[in-house]
Amino acid sequence: MSSSLIAVVGPTASGKSALAIQIAKSLGDCEIISADAMQLYRGMDIGTAKLSPNEQEGIPHHLIDAVEPTEEVTAVQYRELFDEALSAIGKSGKTPIVAGGSTLYLAAALDEMQFAPTDPEVRAALEAKAAEIGQLAMHALLEAKDPTAAAKIPASNLRRVIRALEVVEISGKSFAASLPEPAYRRPTTQIGILVEREFLRDRIEQRVRGMWEAGLVAEVEGLLAHYPNLSKTARVAIGYQQAAAQLNGELTEDQAIAETVQLTQRYAKKQMTWFRRDSRIVWLDSSKDLLGAAQDVIRL
Repeated sequence: MSSSLIAVVGPTASGKSALAIQIAKSLGDCEIISADAMQLYRGMDIGTAKLSPNEQEGIPHHLIDAVEPTEEVTAVQYRELFDEALSAIGKSGKTPIVAGGSTLYLAAALDEMQFAPTDPEVRAALEAKAAEIGQLAMHALLEAKDPTAAAKIPASNLRRVIRALEVVEISGKSFAASLPEPAYRRPTTQIGILVEREFLRDRIEQRVRGMWEAGLVAEVEGLLAHYPNLSKTARVAIGYQQAAAQLNGELTEDQAIAETVQLTQRYAKKQMTWFRRDSRIVWLDSSKDLLGAAQDVIRL
């Protein structure tokens, strides 16, 4: 094998976890590291499509149920957790396989990245300004200072708008210009799963409906009872936010499901926009023999 690390990436519901397990079983002596921002959290199982121990098919998995849902985990912190898992796998003499679709976590784990500058005082001032003028005005401010970033970041994603403005103010450069071209930290084979758009849309809808049938609303009710102070990330997780709104009477079940489907499909589109910029990914057609194609790529 020419690489020391295998990464299986792609949009949500594309079958990354299943393929990673198939690869691990075919190669032998492999362990899987999750690159899913929500599967890190304990107690968030149904809505994150977290694999049960039986579904893991005997393959050790890392960075699942790793932190409490009251904690925030930055990309830098994820890199530290990832490196700890990687070191443990290396000491056992096994091959690590990374599987997930959280783009910033994947970039932090796989690439030599110099993270864009940050300043708590600048960030706090921007957050205060956002509270005063609102997200649309903040996005207009970003558009004036960095139109390229504004075109890529929707006004609804206030956290990223603030982050881009922070970088512009500190560095004097555009948000994109502050990020270097990616280069792997270690030899890596990156495999992407390409799913036909309509098929992926259907699969997402089936998955979301299956989550409600499996008891997502009850899971969220228990989660909120046990953790009244969820982190910002956990609180706005797709599916969890809608289930909580259903519990509060703000949405009907049908509305909560429909909104979750729509947001998940939008998220999958954003993931693919990110992944398509990375020419290092070898894309495999999900309608064909994924495992066989993956094995061919890994052997190269």
